[in-house]
Amino acid sequence: MVKAIRVHELGGPEVLKWEDVEVGEPKEGEVRVKNKAIGLNFIDVYFRKGVYKAATVPYTPGIEACGVVTAVGPGLTGTQVGDLVAYAGQPMGSYAEEQILPADRVVPVPPSIDPTVAASLLSKGMTAQFLLRSCFKVEPGHTVLVHAAAGGVGSLLCQWSNALGATVIGTVSTKEKAAQAKEDGCHHVIINKEEDFVARVKEITSDNGVEVVYDSVGKDTFEGSLACLKTRGYMVSFGQSSGAPDPVPLSAIAVKSLFLTRPSLSNYAGTRDELLGMAGEVFGNVQSGVLRVRVNHTYPLSQAAQAHEDLENRKTSGSVVLIP
Repeated sequence: MVKAIRVHELGGPEVLKWEDVEVGEPKEGEVRVKNKAIGLNFIDVYFRKGVYKAATVPYTPGIEACGVVTAVGPGLTGTQVGDLVAYAGQPMGSYAEEQILPADRVVPVPPSIDPTVAASLLSKGMTAQFLLRSCFKVEPGHTVLVHAAAGGVGSLLCQWSNALGATVIGTVSTKEKAAQAKEDGCHHVIINKEEDFVARVKEITSDNGVEVVYDSVGKDTFEGSLACLKTRGYMVSFGQSSGAPDPVPLSAIAVKSLFLTRPSLSNYAGTRDELLGMAGEVFGNVQSGVLRVRVNHTYPLSQAAQAHEDLENRKTSGSVVLIP
């Protein structure tokens, strides 16, 4: 038996319970991993509240972790006991001391990268990778708008966009987060509580607008984000921390011939080759110094409820990691 966080009913952070669970042995094509660090992501909150539906209830939350392989299934090659690996996405269940994973969903972690960094980085880093390299290809001369610029994904988007040669505009909620966003490569930082971001973006871009908006906030920013785009601009909506945006009539994006996408990591890292390519680029950017990972908060796994509460109340910045 090992300890894990279990959810028996949907609701607030208090539904996260610390319990004993059975892990079992890996079957063909599987590995057992003893987690060293577990990434906290906003999608964990969506599942806990029922915004997204977990396949079964009760369930163990979490979609990201880094740990050491403790057993491999029959006939498995390519991964062995003792390997440091990480995973992000499916299957859910990382809020556990140990878990069984499909071998084709784990990636090797370079020895120079600390497990805490890997666990805080893989999901958010691969998300940043497909947002900047696939959904819309950011190039030198582009101007991009990143909402929640001091958040886990936002921080990486700002650093990476800057390195790609773009002008980066970021929105944040506090002066402290503004300072971090500046450090992370934002050329212009807008504090939402003090300024109207639409008016500021128009001012910064001399009324031209931006090529792309990366919006993980949703309801509170969605309409304004569309207004910030230039003709044929890209609206990339990849989260909804303030709630789901209202439905958008096609006529709203027809005016400027805008593109609108609601992507998810699973559709961009569907094959083993895609997964290894994305993870490799992310880890490579950490090793070369393009990406600096901010693990600003760590909590014991048993205190996952407190971590969720702090994340939802915007008390955190950068990445949050749970330690078994």
